[in-house]
Amino acid sequence: MTLRRRLFILGSTGSIGENALVVAKHLAATGSTTFEIVGLAAGKNWSRLLQQAKESGTIAIALADEDADAQAALRAACSPSTQLFCGPDAALQLIQRHARRGDLVLGAMVGSAGVAPILAAIEAGCDIALANKETLVAAGALVIAAAKRVGVSIVPVDSEHSAIFQCLQTGDTMCPTSQIERIVLTASGGPFRRASLRQMQAATLADALNHPTWSMGSKVTIDSASMMNKALEMIEAHWLFELPAHQIDVIVHPQSIVHSFVEFIDGSVLAQMSPPDMKLPIQFAMTFPERAIRCATPLNWQTLRGLEFEAVDHARFPAIALASRAIQRGGTSGAILNGANEAAVEAFIQCRISFVEIASLVAGALEAIEATPADNLDNVLRADARARAWVQANVVTDRLPLKQ
Repeated sequence: MTLRRRLFILGSTGSIGENALVVAKHLAATGSTTFEIVGLAAGKNWSRLLQQAKESGTIAIALADEDADAQAALRAACSPSTQLFCGPDAALQLIQRHARRGDLVLGAMVGSAGVAPILAAIEAGCDIALANKETLVAAGALVIAAAKRVGVSIVPVDSEHSAIFQCLQTGDTMCPTSQIERIVLTASGGPFRRASLRQMQAATLADALNHPTWSMGSKVTIDSASMMNKALEMIEAHWLFELPAHQIDVIVHPQSIVHSFVEFIDGSVLAQMSPPDMKLPIQFAMTFPERAIRCATPLNWQTLRGLEFEAVDHARFPAIALASRAIQRGGTSGAILNGANEAAVEAFIQCRISFVEIASLVAGALEAIEATPADNLDNVLRADARARAWVQANVVTDRLPLKQ
C-alpha cells in the first residue's frame, strides 16, 4: 500500500531541498510513498522557488528575501491561486498558516533562521526531518522538550547524525544511553586537512570553498573548512542522543564513506557506510520508520580500496574544543557559539577577516558573553543577537579588504 503524506520543505532551493524534491519524485515512482508538497520556503532564489512550485504543484511558498524588487518580481510571476509569504518571518508564517498534525517538515534552512519555524511545526504536531543543525545548537533544550511534550519525532538528516540514529535503532526504539560508551562523528577534513597553520592563515575565500568531497552552500562549506560544522554537530548530537561532551568524539575520515560510529560499553562498534550522497539520509528521514528502494548512489565494494582515519589536530582546528566548552557550559552557550560563527563567517565571506579569525572570534564571544538559561525563545534569540553584535564590534575595520 502506498503511503501518502503532506510535506513542507524549508530551504527548498539549497542542496538539501533540491535533493529532497528528487527523493520525493523517486519515492512516488517506486510506489512506496507519495508526498503532497504543501509548502516551499527559500531564502533569495525566488526564480528557482517559483519553478519548484510549478513543478510540484505547490500553491503556498515563502521567500525570506527582504529585497522589494525580488518580492515584486515573484508576486508578478505567481499565479493568482498562489499563497505567497515574504520577509524574514515568511517560513514561520507558512508553517503557522498551513501545517497540521501528521505533516512532515524538512528543515533545511541555513542558520538560526530555522529555529522559529521548526518550533512552530512541532507545536502544530508535525514530524521533523532536521537538516538545519543550528536549530538544536541554538535552541536544543526548547526543541527537544517541545517534541517530547507534543509527541512528534525528530529524525536527523545530517549524514553523521543519521548514521548514529540508524546504528542506535533496535526495532521501534532507540538503544538506551546507558549502553553507549561514546559516539564518534567522522569529518572529511575539508580543504585544509593537509594545510599548515601558516597556509590556513593565508587562505582565501576560494581556498575555503574548495571542498574535496561534498558539494554544499558557501556557509556550510566554510564551516567544514574550519571544522566548525563538526563543532555544531557535536552540540546537535548532545541534544539528539542525550550524551555529555566527553562521550562525543570526532575523527577525520577523508573518504566520507563511514559517516559515524557508535561504540557500546561491551566494546562492539557499529558504523553506517555509504557513498557521500545526501539523498540517502534525506530518504531515510522522509520514510522513517520504513526503508524504501534506494535513490542514492550504491556503494561499490569492488572499487573500495581503503579507509583512512586520523586524529583531529586541535591546534589547527580549535572549533572542536569550543563545542565541548559550549556543551559543558549549557544554557544559551550553543546560541552564542552559533551566532558568533554565523557573523564571523559572513565577515570572512566579505573578506573583512582572515580564515583563522573565525574560530578566534567565536572563542572570544563565548568567553565574553555570559550564558543564561535557554528556557524560552526570547533568551535564545537575545543570546544569538549579542554574539553577532560582539563579533561585529571586534572585527578590525581600519584595514584594507583581504584578498579573495
